[in-house]
Amino acid sequence: MEIANAVGGNSGAPRTNRVMLEGVGARVIRGPDWKWGKQDGGEGHVGTVRNFESPDEVVVVWDNGTAANYRCSGQYDLRIFDSAPTGIKHDGTMCDTCRQQPIFGIRWKCAECGNYDLCSVCYHGDKHHLRHRFYRITTPGSERVFLETRRKSKKITVRGIFPSARVVRGVDWQWEDQDGGNGRRGKVQEIQDWSAASPRSAAYIVWDNGSKNLYRVGFEGMADLKVVNDAKGQTVYRDHLPCLGDQGAGRSGPPDLKIGDQVNVDLELEIVQSLQHGHGGWTDGMFECLSSTGTVVGIDEDHDIVVAYNSGNRWTFNPAVLTKIAAPPVGEGFNETPQQQFAVGDVVQICSDLERIKMLQRGHGEWADGMTPTLGKIGHVQQIYNDNDLKVEVCNTTWTYNPLAVTKVASKDGTMHGTTSGERLSALLKKLFETHVSGDVNEELVKSAANGDAQKCEEVLKQSSTAGAGIGPDVNGVFAGHTALQAASQNGHLEVIAVLLRFHADVEIEDKDGDRAVHHAAFGDEPAVMQLLAHAGADLNARNKRRQTALHIGVNKGHIGVVKMLLDLGCHPSLQVSYCFVFIIIIEVVYITVSAIYR
Repeated sequence: MEIANAVGGNSGAPRTNRVMLEGVGARVIRGPDWKWGKQDGGEGHVGTVRNFESPDEVVVVWDNGTAANYRCSGQYDLRIFDSAPTGIKHDGTMCDTCRQQPIFGIRWKCAECGNYDLCSVCYHGDKHHLRHRFYRITTPGSERVFLETRRKSKKITVRGIFPSARVVRGVDWQWEDQDGGNGRRGKVQEIQDWSAASPRSAAYIVWDNGSKNLYRVGFEGMADLKVVNDAKGQTVYRDHLPCLGDQGAGRSGPPDLKIGDQVNVDLELEIVQSLQHGHGGWTDGMFECLSSTGTVVGIDEDHDIVVAYNSGNRWTFNPAVLTKIAAPPVGEGFNETPQQQFAVGDVVQICSDLERIKMLQRGHGEWADGMTPTLGKIGHVQQIYNDNDLKVEVCNTTWTYNPLAVTKVASKDGTMHGTTSGERLSALLKKLFETHVSGDVNEELVKSAANGDAQKCEEVLKQSSTAGAGIGPDVNGVFAGHTALQAASQNGHLEVIAVLLRFHADVEIEDKDGDRAVHHAAFGDEPAVMQLLAHAGADLNARNKRRQTALHIGVNKGHIGVVKMLLDLGCHPSLQVSYCFVFIIIIEVVYITVSAIYR
């Protein structure tokens, strides 16, 4: 590989310790100190960290095939776009939007909501409140970096090896002539995981000769591909990305605070106390700031903020602690303070007026078309944010609502609101559910299947068959993205599955992710379901859109029972997703065998 020496370092220097190697495989873009022209292909173009030549210098292979050394200490030529391919993970965490568990790569923790995290894809995809400030946690145990709101920040589009890009073999190619020969082209279909421990580290390619396979783009720093016609990836908040090698705190408060501004402290006490270290500290007298509005009266030489309160006290704050109170927008409706007081666990009804709720949701989680089925429905308050917005579980999903967009039906203790005292909660809920019907004839069947109500499923299907073709629920009908068979398979409801199969449920229907009933059984760790589906003719080797079989999922999740059942049923253990998968499968089989001997 020809290396263009950008910084004049010693390319023969020995590799560094394991701490530095944690960055190998990271996907990067140019950083704030970049001065190397268009070696990378231009602003926002992506490359892969190949190795560290020293603590100050790193080698990057850009998607366009250029390779060079860059600075990662003192001067920062690179920003980390995605560190998930390196295998960095935050055990015990989950993205509260896409449910990735644990979070791989950079963790983004909301500073204004209790225990709310996003993965990089969701953070840059504008999930959660854009007005909320976040902490960036680059690696487990690293210092939290306090960030400005996304609402005020610049986004750029990354480019390189992304879906629709045209590619040829790259510097690390070792796959013979799968591509049809050196110089032959292929098209990127999807970015996938090379292994369970290295997400988003490979690209699935369809070559012009018709062959298809998965190739490394980041896994262990490898670059099997080179782009000849790049494609757009996602948009990212450039200045929120960490600089490769920069271990500084990077904390900064709101840049526009000035004397006379009104400010609040709306973070959790533990976070405030942590941020105050080195910025005036924390004393018990400062508790008044958690419930009062103060006025900025000074900014000291360290850029810390002095705030005065009605009590006459003045306190010095780290600017990262403070939230500026903006003047209310002129001419906007629905800004009145909610009269209802909510608590976690309250039973609420969602507004049924589509146009009104769309207006109410502006600046309060916004409106999404996927929320339409929740109109008029009953839900439970799961969380109350600092701005009084509500996280509500409704229709088997969770959404954020303006408190003006919901009506309290009952408190968490069962106390009724707006009804006669003699009317019980259960009766009211039944009435409300009956009144506000979604109009989806398959909803009852799928919900009954998910809840394991075999008798109800059979009743519904019998009514459908006697009513005539095209009327009533379809045994293969979809509600909330899934069929009844998929819902029952993941939850292990064997009696329900038997009923559905008797009514000729299709075992090979795919959901939006390409997952079939066998995949759902693997996710749910249901070996008995797997056996039942196999006897019904299900394809145990079917792949989903991530190129995973049920066996891959079982191994990835550590579901030994499912893995053993699939192997007993004769599924193929060697279908390519990665060498790592095959190795893990072998380990699991050995474990199962040894366990059986000593049981």
